[in-house]
Amino acid sequence: MSYTNGLDDPTLYFNTKLYTGNGTAKSITGVGFQPDWVWIKDRDNANSHRLFDGVRGIHKKLFSNSTSAEVTDVNSLTSFTADGFDSGSDSGMNGSGVNFVSWNWLASNSTASNTDGSITSTVSANTTSGFSIVSYTGTGANATIGHGLGVAPKMVIIKDLSAVKDWGVYHASLGNTKYLEINTSDAEGTAPNAWNNTSPTSSVVNLGSRDTLNTLGDNYIAYCFAEKKGFSKFGSYTGNGSTDGTFVYTGFKPAWLMVKRTDSTGSWIMKDNKRPGYNVNGSYLVANDNLAESTGSGNVASDELSNGFKIRGTSSSLNTSGGSYIYMAFAENPFVTSTGIPATAR
Repeated sequence: MSYTNGLDDPTLYFNTKLYTGNGTAKSITGVGFQPDWVWIKDRDNANSHRLFDGVRGIHKKLFSNSTSAEVTDVNSLTSFTADGFDSGSDSGMNGSGVNFVSWNWLASNSTASNTDGSITSTVSANTTSGFSIVSYTGTGANATIGHGLGVAPKMVIIKDLSAVKDWGVYHASLGNTKYLEINTSDAEGTAPNAWNNTSPTSSVVNLGSRDTLNTLGDNYIAYCFAEKKGFSKFGSYTGNGSTDGTFVYTGFKPAWLMVKRTDSTGSWIMKDNKRPGYNVNGSYLVANDNLAESTGSGNVASDELSNGFKIRGTSSSLNTSGGSYIYMAFAENPFVTSTGIPATAR
């Protein structure tokens, strides 16, 4: 079967895989495709997040909770495979007896040179799912980079690979003068030189001269996300401070959700449909911290429903009365498939 945009089965483009490490070499299978972006977190211990992608290549890891430049580690991710990935002995992704979660996205399993922007970029793009990985070298002056999606991204996450610097995040709900940093709990910042006061277009992401995004000669990686009906949603909501919290319509049953308060400090709260696998979902990880998984937390609880999610906790990172929040979400199932099959709440 085929959704109008080819997304009747979102697990062909995004999937969460849980596994237990063995401390040596390990093949992680069951993802369902060869991932191009793999984000891994140790659930049991205070270990940094590990992020890998097929554009930068194997052994090269980033940490969402750190300003660190790219690290090369031959004991980390050793290959992308047809059904997942292989790991070496890096304890942060394969400690013996340790429980891990990996979040996996499909781009194109290949790269191409893109000359749509003023900077020539290298791109792995999936126009069906609206996800691309873009590498480029900064110029230090206003510039553009091609993203290969054919529609304007709603969210862009960027890291300088060459230097110790904060991450940079664009989100359409905040506009083109605002930015966030996925490695901090900071509220939104205002910087006209981040995105050059210009929103992404169907072909390029606009960059100003801000050093975290465009330092002369530094190498960068950008993860770009366009919204696709029945598969992904990048929006905002206002908290009400109640356990009968805000309902957010996405048009699908969420498989993965990340939320960030923007008008004040607040952690980047991460949830998925495998941890714990039922409502009310109080299990979460924090993108900007190395903390182990927290389980059964009522203050950060939510329900993942057939057509969206409902906040059940009162944590300031999720649901302060009058607080402003942005989110990114990916689907387990469309609300209704192209053949009329409805999703059900769990």
